[in-house]
Amino acid sequence: MNNHALNFLSPHSIMVVGASANPAKRGYNAITRLLADGFDGEIYPVNPSLTTLRGLTCYATVSDVPTAADLALICTPANSVPAIIEQCGVAGVKGAVILATGFSESGAEGKVLEQECVAAARRFDVRLVGPNTSGLFNTSRNCNLVGFQQLRQGPVGLLSQSGNMALSMVTESLRHPQLGFSSYIGVGNEADIAFHEYLHYFDSDPHTRVIATYIEGLREGEAFLQAAREVSRHKPIVLYKAGRTLSGQSAARSHTGALAGDITLCRGVMRQAGVIQVERSDHLLPVAESLAMQPVAGGARIAILADGGGHATIAADELSDRGLALATLQDETRAHLQALLGPQAPVDNPVDFAGASDTRPELFGDCSELLLADPGVDGVLVVGLFGGYQLRFAATLAEAEERTARELTALQRKYNKPLVLHSVYKHHRTHALSLLEEDGIPVQDSLEVAVHCISALSQYGAVRRRNPIDGPLKKQPTLAVSAAQALLKGVMAQGERVVTEDRGRQLLQLYGIEPGTALLIKDADALWAAAQPYSNQPLAMKVVSPQIIHKSDAGGVELNLSGEQALQQAFSRIISNAHLYCNDAYIEGVLLSPMAKPGVEIILGITRDPQFGPVLMFGLGGIHVEVLRDVSFRALPLSPGDAMEMMHEIRAQAILQGVRGSKAIDRDALINLMLNLSALVLAHPEIDELELNPVILYEKGLEILDVRILLGDTTR
Repeated sequence: MNNHALNFLSPHSIMVVGASANPAKRGYNAITRLLADGFDGEIYPVNPSLTTLRGLTCYATVSDVPTAADLALICTPANSVPAIIEQCGVAGVKGAVILATGFSESGAEGKVLEQECVAAARRFDVRLVGPNTSGLFNTSRNCNLVGFQQLRQGPVGLLSQSGNMALSMVTESLRHPQLGFSSYIGVGNEADIAFHEYLHYFDSDPHTRVIATYIEGLREGEAFLQAAREVSRHKPIVLYKAGRTLSGQSAARSHTGALAGDITLCRGVMRQAGVIQVERSDHLLPVAESLAMQPVAGGARIAILADGGGHATIAADELSDRGLALATLQDETRAHLQALLGPQAPVDNPVDFAGASDTRPELFGDCSELLLADPGVDGVLVVGLFGGYQLRFAATLAEAEERTARELTALQRKYNKPLVLHSVYKHHRTHALSLLEEDGIPVQDSLEVAVHCISALSQYGAVRRRNPIDGPLKKQPTLAVSAAQALLKGVMAQGERVVTEDRGRQLLQLYGIEPGTALLIKDADALWAAAQPYSNQPLAMKVVSPQIIHKSDAGGVELNLSGEQALQQAFSRIISNAHLYCNDAYIEGVLLSPMAKPGVEIILGITRDPQFGPVLMFGLGGIHVEVLRDVSFRALPLSPGDAMEMMHEIRAQAILQGVRGSKAIDRDALINLMLNLSALVLAHPEIDELELNPVILYEKGLEILDVRILLGDTTR
């Protein structure tokens, strides 16, 4: 269908289908709210039983409305909606908001009904919001089709799968006097317009500076990631992702019919797309506010300015947990701070007033300027009592605090660095704190929230500095691709899904990946001759069979073999075990290879996620992946920067850098392997899963010990 601009989301005329004189009905409340808020466009109530409503002319049917409305709000039951959409299409209506439930979120019958709605919309080029949506509002147009009260216009665009979450944020915003919203869209079931299209709408909206999103699941995850990559270069996107547990995922499916998916995978691909994520719902609005109001940080080096050791310690811990660094202050900066605060004050960062500010709150301004001027500082976090010295110590300090508040906002503009402020007196709303918030420095009452805000400003700074493509994507010669296609077609021609390891290693080699030594031996009599070049080192032997994926489970792996007799006996055991494990298995032979040298063991795997398409997983092997789930994910295609970020994200990353006398691993070799795997899977969509487990990393190079490749269902 024609994907015309979503300009009907900023409507100049609205048709309310199912208008009602009953104050308990949405068809009454919507019209009442539009009139109360001063919507300056035309309103057309539609109800065959009414002639007027709240002073407006009512129309019996959609076709009776004299002009084509920009937007239809459909307040009628689910089974009436397909016909109404068709009537809207004939009348030239551009978009429709479907409030009713009872569609795909409710089961098979509802899914059929939803498909009928979409089919009608596509016949007439009508775009649909919902169904199962709470509605939308647009403050620049005074268009409130949700019914929320006390809406304030502001820079936050809100995109949510939950009307209650939207209401929570609107209610919470009342505690932030300078914060308001540009628009809200309740996505509902995404039957037609999907999340990624709304991102582009907010990107083009001049009233929106930051996009805050609540997501349970995505129907078009790959498209969302692509849109987020594009939009996040211009405007920050803040995400709270629900459905992180099995219970939450089940609730998400029943709420919107969407698949929630693995949260670790979601975090990785969203970070890759430049999305700023929050782990708590009450962090969503403060983080969005900071990103809308404050300059981004040029790096991750943060200075803490505190009027108490406890707050300073907690802030330092929180910064470290979020991957930020305490800035190393220049000698000159520390000398000036010491002169200001006296010899008793710690000035190494965190900087602690040590009581000096109790009677001189203006020191917050003096010290903040020294810290912001330091080239080694990317942002300043002020924690403690500022704004409440007049309450804690003496009312006469109010003037000094107000003067300092004005100075702090001027300093943030002068140095174009974020200054995030935490105050235990936030809710007292002293004039000093109000001055800060009025002029672009939000005040947080929670240390954890304040740290999250400056972390988000640092993270988004990195997103803005990121090149669209931070390195060339791997491309293979046509001959290599053709040879790989022929190899995979040969496997599928036999009706198999499993690419045996010997063929898998051939496939890797075609894509520039050195697969290591692994000899296919089909007969026991050929073992000893094949082993001669490696007779001075222990050998490993593995079964090769398309029916046996997990070789160890089948007793199909033998290690540390030396000598002809040991090889012969191992061969016999493997073949016998394989037939016991799967009596009709076709055994092609065994793979013989030298035992690998000790190194750092990792796992690399690619799968096709139902939401986000092909994704790469990286993690350390053994307990790190099996028990601790210490892994990171990225969507394909992979860039060199993506690969480097994956290594930095795992909790055990120090092992890659070398610990207890071990050498750092060859990062270039690992990145090259990741990029080549990305190219391989993207070039061959018939590959469903690919896993290298383990791969042994060395100071120079790496070695692949096992290869597992599964193809899609060849009967489809």
